[in-house]
Amino acid sequence: MSLLTPTGTRWVSGILAAVLLVSAFSFLLTPVGGEELRPVPFEDTVDAGGTGVDIQRSLQEGFVIPQAEVFYSNYRYVVGYYGVEMVASELVDPSTERQFGSPLAVYVSDFSTVTPTLTDDGFVVPERGRAVGWVAADRAVFVVGSEARVPSGPAVLPFSNRGDAERFAEAHGGDVVNWETLKSRADAPLERRLTRFDEMAASQQTWANQTVAASRTPLDRPRSVTVGADAPNVSAAVAAAPPNTTVYLPPGRYETSELVVTKPLTIAGAGNETVLSGDGDGSVIHARADNVAVQNLRIAGVGDVGSRGPGETNRSADWDTNVQLAYGYGDAAVVFDGSANAVVSNVHIETSASGIIVRESNRSVIDNVTVDGAPTPSEGFMGAILINGQSVVQDSTFRDGRDGVYTHRADGSVIRHNRMRGGRYGVHEMYTSRTLVAHNDARDTQTGIIVMGRPIDNLVVHNDVRDSAVGIVSAGSTSLYANNTMIDNQNGLKVTGDQNVFMDNVIVGNELGIRTNEILPASWVLRNDVVNNTKPVDSQLGPLRTWTYRDVGNYWGPLPIPDGDGNGIYDRAYEPTGPVDSRLGTTSGGTTLAQSPAAATLRRVRDVVSGLRKSGVIDTAPRTEPFHPQRVTDARANATVGTAA
Repeated sequence: MSLLTPTGTRWVSGILAAVLLVSAFSFLLTPVGGEELRPVPFEDTVDAGGTGVDIQRSLQEGFVIPQAEVFYSNYRYVVGYYGVEMVASELVDPSTERQFGSPLAVYVSDFSTVTPTLTDDGFVVPERGRAVGWVAADRAVFVVGSEARVPSGPAVLPFSNRGDAERFAEAHGGDVVNWETLKSRADAPLERRLTRFDEMAASQQTWANQTVAASRTPLDRPRSVTVGADAPNVSAAVAAAPPNTTVYLPPGRYETSELVVTKPLTIAGAGNETVLSGDGDGSVIHARADNVAVQNLRIAGVGDVGSRGPGETNRSADWDTNVQLAYGYGDAAVVFDGSANAVVSNVHIETSASGIIVRESNRSVIDNVTVDGAPTPSEGFMGAILINGQSVVQDSTFRDGRDGVYTHRADGSVIRHNRMRGGRYGVHEMYTSRTLVAHNDARDTQTGIIVMGRPIDNLVVHNDVRDSAVGIVSAGSTSLYANNTMIDNQNGLKVTGDQNVFMDNVIVGNELGIRTNEILPASWVLRNDVVNNTKPVDSQLGPLRTWTYRDVGNYWGPLPIPDGDGNGIYDRAYEPTGPVDSRLGTTSGGTTLAQSPAAATLRRVRDVVSGLRKSGVIDTAPRTEPFHPQRVTDARANATVGTAA
């Protein structure tokens, strides 16, 4: 039966009525009195904020992260926040109330119930055997700007007793403010957040440019020893060379066991004509001094131990030690081990293990490097690994193996203008905050860029991912995913995390444009062009989320919806996950159904009845034209997946 016929429309209207009835039980809040809204065990909340490093270290070391709990009128779960400043920021954002309803009750940690002391790192430790209690936020006072902190940054401490707060501030610095003042200082509106992102990006680029410029100095060191002329082999040349000079390897092949460098030295070849080959057992170059440089050669003969993995990790060790053993202590062509200001430049590596490991080596640079890994992810390992240090990886190519660039607690690093081909993940950020991942190009990966471990303040911008299982996967909070292009992937973009911003992305020709299945949807999604995907959005968990900010939505392709006033915004909201709108342009009669009285009634009732805000996505200001027309045109010309729109 055609949906274009009157009988068909009546039949669908009956289905929509059933949808109304069923939806009424989705995310319905049970009315409760104010006296019943009491704090719950934090592990029973849907939690947000806090980095993975903060949480893991607090569990391991016994310090306390200030917390908050909020009961929202239109949300069936209690939301728990790591960090009091996070909840203050959330509550002053107008989109929070639209998404979750009004805050019925807000509780924060009460440090008046303990006598807090600070460790040498500024972490807050309560009295032994005492648990931190709760206090209503509007009855608390807050110490802001003190020496108290968590690993990711400063901490705001709430107290129910002003005297306790003042004594803490006198001992550890800071100001004492009330709840309203704390909210007034919160960084919530999107405009302020975007300004901060711009400042962060400029700062990161400046730092990276300065770091790369400084790395040129060791590349220009004078030659002191030439292998074959002044020394019989590479090891003897390294031993004989004075600090701050260059050991030169003329064209040829040079065999060596693991070459340990313990002084500032440059090892340089004549380009691809120079091959430095290990013995296939261990790493080839292991630097244990600052200012070591490797340039202009090929490296082969790397051992095949990619990971000191599960069989070799210490089962009693903490989470961080096990991760480092698993990823940072395998074989590699080059290992920088506590080697600050190190550089690898114009080097071609062939390895079944890792290419370069940068471990606790701040301000190191990987520049114009090619790593050819094992043919499959299961056989290979990482092209470059950054652990516990801020470094730059730029203008390099990583082919096959497991991950192109892997980071672990490498906060502040810059990964830019690289190419990833094949492998598991192109860029894999784990427990790493405040990084800039920009202008990278990934093809044929399982996932182009993936962020894990609940980091904060990451910038993932101007990247291009194609022909992969997944384009970009987000995590953590207060991060920016912008101006990325995702074409011909099985899944384009995964939207998750808290207070993340997803904007100005072009998502074209994917089997699924955007996936979002997080139970706490608290991010901004706007100004994206989501076109020609077989399915634009999938959302099966959490309440209905609104992807509009101050009448700025997204472009979903040409829709059979009128724009009566010609303002570039369709006259009604668009729900790409809805039973009706998801069929627009793909199913016969979809337009008639979308304009039917039953569908209009469903939209009106759902907007005012919280119980009908089922899982899904709605854009209340869908755009009639692309935000980035040239990028969309170029993407359509290259896309092969998806349906015409």
